[in-house]
Amino acid sequence: MQMLRTIGFDADDTLWHNERLFKLTQARFAELLADHADEDHLHMRLLEAERRNIGRYGFGVKGFVLSMIETAIEVTEQRVPASAIAELIAAGQDMLEHPIELLPHAEETVRALADSHSLVLITKGDLIDQERKLAQSGLGDLFDAVEIVSDKRPETYSRIFATEGPERAMMVGNSMKSDVRPALEAGAWGVWVPQPLAWDLEHEDPPESPERYRELADLSALPDLVAQIG
Repeated sequence: MQMLRTIGFDADDTLWHNERLFKLTQARFAELLADHADEDHLHMRLLEAERRNIGRYGFGVKGFVLSMIETAIEVTEQRVPASAIAELIAAGQDMLEHPIELLPHAEETVRALADSHSLVLITKGDLIDQERKLAQSGLGDLFDAVEIVSDKRPETYSRIFATEGPERAMMVGNSMKSDVRPALEAGAWGVWVPQPLAWDLEHEDPPESPERYRELADLSALPDLVAQIG
């Protein structure tokens, strides 16, 4: 078995909290439009807008806010008050300024592995926002490289892990769709660390074959897993 050389970490909801901000803002969105549509219908329409707009706006807060505004215009038949639009924009700005809160065991795990492995932060989303979050996290100096990508596909991991080879690499994240399955398809290890809150568009079933795939309850178990594999 080849030894692990490179460990990739997802950022949002793997190292720090993120999705709960989206859920809180979406709840406020439902309150603002309660007179025009019920919460379940709004959720469905917003999800449809987000799915349509990923190719236009990418991932992150800005695309989320634009999708909320688009949905508000649609469900109100263009009668949404300007004050509601202003509140949605303000909510997005609050999200972009929200302090970073690390998830349990994130810092100690990254520090424990930084001395023995090459660490790469691999995240998708808005460049400025992701750079801000990494800077505030205090973890930036522990990574040998940072990759802020438009999406995560097998070819993304093949490129990032090319130096040592995907077979000597591991990707760790909370998204089965973005972090685990495409890394496995590229030939790397895929480690799933699920979180209670997850974006609906990131859902995907676990792989049927357990080879090179592992699931952990939290990041505290990662150093032992790396040691076992290595």
